[in-house]
Amino acid sequence: MQSKQTTDKRHVTLYLEANPNPNSLKFVANYMLLPEGATFDFADKEAAHISPLAQELLEHPHVERVFYMSNFVTVTKSADVEWIEIQAQIKAQIQQYLESGRALITKQPDAAALGNAPQTDTETKIVNILDEYVRPAVESDGGAIQFHSFEGGVVKVLLQGSCSGCPSSTITLKAGIENLLKRMVPEVQSVEAQGV
Repeated sequence: MQSKQTTDKRHVTLYLEANPNPNSLKFVANYMLLPEGATFDFADKEAAHISPLAQELLEHPHVERVFYMSNFVTVTKSADVEWIEIQAQIKAQIQQYLESGRALITKQPDAAALGNAPQTDTETKIVNILDEYVRPAVESDGGAIQFHSFEGGVVKVLLQGSCSGCPSSTITLKAGIENLLKRMVPEVQSVEAQGV
């Protein structure tokens, strides 16, 4: 007679999506990995101390950054290797981890890592514009944008995931986001990225 075993294993399907950053690749799962609006960006193993999967991925000699959001993991590689050489190995590693049922995040991040809440009406207006017009496009490219601060006419934002270090992020920031905010919020004079 066989005993019934319970397991937290789940069937995981991953598909890959390219994005404007040639060094980043989006690994999209068939279920939500994180609650709506939650993001985690790990630029090194030290930052990844709250995520065993990110730590494992950052052990790979060509992985430079790992980003989680909604139903995807974005991995950024070094420029000295082509995706075709490493994508199957990274996909298998992510899939095995997710199928194991282990937690993606093992403890709460520091409050400083969560971004800043708007304090004024102008900041609230800026955050609402970023959420409505900018965030969906950035997320579809495997990244995220977070409001950091607004002072002296300068909006500072955090670019995460594939947006961090992307060759086209400066153009997007200046030609897209800055123009949009200047047009919709007269107090805005420029937009700058923090921590890129």
